[in-house]
Amino acid sequence: MRFLLIEDNPKLASAIVERLRLDGHAVDHADTLDAAHSCLAVARYDLMLLDIMLPDGDGRALLESQRQDTNRCPVIVITARSAVSDRVSLLDLGADDYITKPFDFSELEARCRAVLRRQGRATDNRISIAGTTLDSTAGELLFDGQVIALRNRELRLLEVFFKAPGQVFSKSHLIDRMFSLSDEASENAIEVYVARLRKRLDGSGTKIETVRGLGYRMVAV
Repeated sequence: MRFLLIEDNPKLASAIVERLRLDGHAVDHADTLDAAHSCLAVARYDLMLLDIMLPDGDGRALLESQRQDTNRCPVIVITARSAVSDRVSLLDLGADDYITKPFDFSELEARCRAVLRRQGRATDNRISIAGTTLDSTAGELLFDGQVIALRNRELRLLEVFFKAPGQVFSKSHLIDRMFSLSDEASENAIEVYVARLRKRLDGSGTKIETVRGLGYRMVAV
């Protein structure tokens, strides 16, 4: 999953980014509304974490503009305001959920999972294709009694393929799903990761197939 965090507190933002990346997500961070608009102009996100009080304005204005543009990216608002009226107004503006500061990171992770489930952007933790199972929670690939541990980006790339078997993905699309804007990424990086995954899948019931001039797709052997 690819997240956009909009938060101007550098310590809090750094901690959130680190925690979400450990969960295997690509995370872009914006510390102003202007930076957030720049991110939204060039990338597609599965979830937005939005602080309300920002140096160049109110985060609610961004939320309202996104909903007016029919952008259905789910939004969890991060706020220090705990009054019921504040929470109700945020939900009425189109927020999918909210979390009040200070909060425990495990609660934030749980709210992210819940919102993604409601939006249909999260699937079962285990996905099986042709006798090959990807366990997203454990970060493991299973087939023929083997259990293969995956690194974060290997897991992220396999999730793309497992969730849409047979669909062709271009290298640029895979870069967008795997890397944040701050990462240095190229089509060569995708080739390297695909080569690694082909070795991981060797002997399983699936393979990653090259579609000349278009990209890659996962198929049953």
